[in-house]
Amino acid sequence: MAGYLTTHVLDTALGRPAEGIAITLYRVTGNSHRKIAEAVTNADGRTEAAILSEDRFQTGTYELIFHAGDYLRRTGQGGDEPLFLDEVPIRFGMAADDHYHVPLLLSPYGYSTYRGS
Repeated sequence: MAGYLTTHVLDTALGRPAEGIAITLYRVTGNSHRKIAEAVTNADGRTEAAILSEDRFQTGTYELIFHAGDYLRRTGQGGDEPLFLDEVPIRFGMAADDHYHVPLLLSPYGYSTYRGS
């Protein structure tokens, strides 16, 4: 099986999927970041396709940037500027050809992640 990467975002404050969050994926090598993909979450809080498909998959270190600020403002959760959370980076490694799923559980003042299935 070739590896691939998926993600989704759940709004834990409102208890629903987070629609309309822009996500950027970077490959990290040392101090270098190379943008390799962009996507936006749908009504289910997921991207329409794998953010890193099987044909582009390589093991290594990656960083997902979730551009959460616009979503938080749009849903009335922004609060005072500057926002406590605006861009949420998650750096992680993929060491094997496998399915990696990296979700974001988001609220205006905190977030968590895990390796999902």
